Amino acid sequence: MPTVSIDHITRYRYRDKVAFGEHRIMTRPRESYDQRVLSASLDIDPEPSTLRWIQDVFGNAVAIATFADRSDRLDVRATAEVEHLPTPESDIAVEEYARHYPFTYAAEDMPDLLRSIERRYDDRDRRVDGWARRFIHPNDGDTLAMLRDITQTIRRDFDYNRRDEKGIQSPLVTLRNGSGTCRDFAMLMMEAVRALGFAARFVSGYIYDPDERTHRVGGHSTHAWVRVFLPGSGWIEFDPTNGIVGNDSLIRVAVARDPAHVTPLSGTWRGRRGSQIDMNVEVRLEHMATNTAQPRFDDNTTAGKEPIQC
Repeated sequence: MPTVSIDHITRYRYRDKVAFGEHRIMTRPRESYDQRVLSASLDIDPEPSTLRWIQDVFGNAVAIATFADRSDRLDVRATAEVEHLPTPESDIAVEEYARHYPFTYAAEDMPDLLRSIERRYDDRDRRVDGWARRFIHPNDGDTLAMLRDITQTIRRDFDYNRRDEKGIQSPLVTLRNGSGTCRDFAMLMMEAVRALGFAARFVSGYIYDPDERTHRVGGHSTHAWVRVFLPGSGWIEFDPTNGIVGNDSLIRVAVARDPAHVTPLSGTWRGRRGSQIDMNVEVRLEHMATNTAQPRFDDNTTAGKEPIQC
């Protein structure tokens, strides 16, 4: 198991001292059989008056901080060391009944999967549906091959354009423009596979580059991709930004049906209008097996939330 070191710093700056409301922080990697958190810490300045941890409905670790003191800055630094077990595509097992598309999820799974099959965006002209159905091959409906084809087609045919603004563009915009960010590509794939009847969820986390020659996109910031439920293996990672099938190089932090629920940091402040100067984010990952550090990336964005960056 290679070990990945993560250093994620968010800095807010204000012209005057402001009062801080409750802040929710989702930066602690998830524990699972394929990733083990060896250590994790959360340092906040100014020091919060209370800091408590909860697990949300999806099992994500969320730190909730409240503050008594006013300040002209807010620094949040999350560090972690994670043992990561990459699962190659060749190790993905699919139950016999689900190996060929279409198939129906087992009756005992369906009640828990239904909300993850529901579409998030209106598609009254069925453009996303039409795009998704291009990948159905009646003579060879290999389920995993179809999902791989969708993943790699987005990687090949769409241009990655970093966008600093918060939010996710609709899948229709991504299709029309032929471009987007990692979060846009994740949402397009999620809506496309949901249109085909798959249960899918949005994932935020980090991607590291075990081999610098692979040139992973999104490795210098937070990253986003998709999980699809496949009978036989459960939730499987698909990263359309990099064309990855399986969890190779992907460190999960938060999973949800909707990307609004996996924001790394969100909160409120009270003060004079225009007090906030900027927000700066630095993410550094180090793959301990090779001791190769990835460079830092600085990002400025608007107040209130730290969006998924890539």
